[in-house]
Amino acid sequence: MAVAETQSPDTFTPYEPAPGEEYMNEKQLAHFRQILLNWKNDLMAEVDRTVRHLQEDANNYADPADRATQEEGFNLELRTRDRERKLLKKINETIENIDEDDYGFCEACGIEIGIRRLEARPTATLCVDCKTLSELKEKQLGG
Repeated sequence: MAVAETQSPDTFTPYEPAPGEEYMNEKQLAHFRQILLNWKNDLMAEVDRTVRHLQEDANNYADPADRATQEEGFNLELRTRDRERKLLKKINETIENIDEDDYGFCEACGIEIGIRRLEARPTATLCVDCKTLSELKEKQLGG
């Protein structure tokens, strides 16, 4: 299978397509599936660590300032996990797209998103040009 299968995110090796290699062939799809699965596993491990942290480190401090500090730390951690929950949903949707052979092409214009862009942002659904245009429109409309 793809080299990325045995790699952690810290030792990631970019995919090097062979000359004339078809875009989003089996090897490329396997490469991106593995990137997404590794990312998903890392996020799930963070969820487990958070649950343990909240259970083990919850103290009932007598001092209101200490309680407030602890609660703020927990709230920050929970907000981070909520963002990661949304990211997990996007990762799962992207894996489904790979399974359906509907990955790597811009949802707006249909061109190839590109291997390097997908390695930088595996859940990308727009090419650079369409994403830039989308961000400009969003900025102009104020939100």
